[in-house]
Amino acid sequence: MKISTAPLVAATLFLAALTNVSLANDKQVVQTFYDLLSNPASEEHVAAFKNIAADDWESIGNYSGVNKNTDKFLGQVGGFGKLIPDLNWNVQQMIQEGNQIVVRSRATGTPAGPLFGVDGKGKGFDILTIDIHTVESGKIVRSYHVEDWAGALRQLSAN
Repeated sequence: MKISTAPLVAATLFLAALTNVSLANDKQVVQTFYDLLSNPASEEHVAAFKNIAADDWESIGNYSGVNKNTDKFLGQVGGFGKLIPDLNWNVQQMIQEGNQIVVRSRATGTPAGPLFGVDGKGKGFDILTIDIHTVESGKIVRSYHVEDWAGALRQLSAN
């Protein structure tokens, strides 16, 4: 008895295509986070972020032990948007492993006033950032992040 492998091959290709669509969708969900960072005053981008952030989403990025929820994060981002009106978060690479997406990006901007107590007097900064986002069911549930703010302060205070 000869068994045709065509249905098995077709099913495998179909599942592979669905997986690729899911991975692309997860990356687009994460890109929405960076679109917000580059447009923090935009109600459209705030609404888009709220749509892709899980109800219990948390931002983990400092050593205080206190993580930010969506409202606290949006408050912080809004403050950065006012202080750094040309803030731009440029995604340079996204790597996905399962539901984890690692993002390497660059944040640039020119503060309109003192940043963390340093007055750059019109100077800008260009820093590296690394984030790890967990995406479940099309929503970001957790974001770990590290930004080189010390590097930004060095650039702003340089002669």
